[in-house]
Amino acid sequence: ANVAHGDVSDLYSSNIVGTRNLLHALATSGSIPAAVLIASSANIYGNRREGVLTEDMAPAPANDYGVTKVACELLAQVYSDRLPIITARPFNYTGRGQSEDFLIPKIITHVRNRAPVIELGNIDVARDFSDVRAVVDAYARLLDSPAAIGQTLNVCSGQARTLAEVLSLAEHISGHRLEVRVNPDFVRSDEVKSLCGSRARLESVIGPVPMPDLAETVTWMLDA
Repeated sequence: ANVAHGDVSDLYSSNIVGTRNLLHALATSGSIPAAVLIASSANIYGNRREGVLTEDMAPAPANDYGVTKVACELLAQVYSDRLPIITARPFNYTGRGQSEDFLIPKIITHVRNRAPVIELGNIDVARDFSDVRAVVDAYARLLDSPAAIGQTLNVCSGQARTLAEVLSLAEHISGHRLEVRVNPDFVRSDEVKSLCGSRARLESVIGPVPMPDLAETVTWMLDA
């Protein structure tokens, strides 16, 4: 699930072959489920887009992770005549229990431990962060919505926040300031500069999607 995962072959074998195996097993099980939700990713949009990203935009992945998720969507099309598939494109989401390989949990751990320094990459990139509780709720509602079958839908907050803003928010809530050191190993040449999604299609299918404010999410994680 991590764009920066070190072994590229893992990404391809897990995301593509794993998805194909799952879809094939479901299609040949003799008991077709009422709905199947495939989690793609906002990374399929790439890094050459400005403004709000909608589902009608053609894929333009900028990294291997994005390429594997485009392939997952193509696999969903291959099996669409045999399975009732819903394709979700989640943007970044976070919450309690997420691995410290991801940015916000890493920041949370550092401020909770009162660490003096944190090493990060480019903190000027902007991401559309969702609370995992809202993402799970959206997935469950999509699986219960016959109108979602056959559709591709962004799952997002609709607001982009820079990593510098997230860091500042965590510092303010915790009362602890960190010295940020840029580690060149954490700066990716294929970094997607800004990802902000439209959830208009999602809400047209399942209705309003209540999304906790990022400050509420960060506080929830700090209190764990």
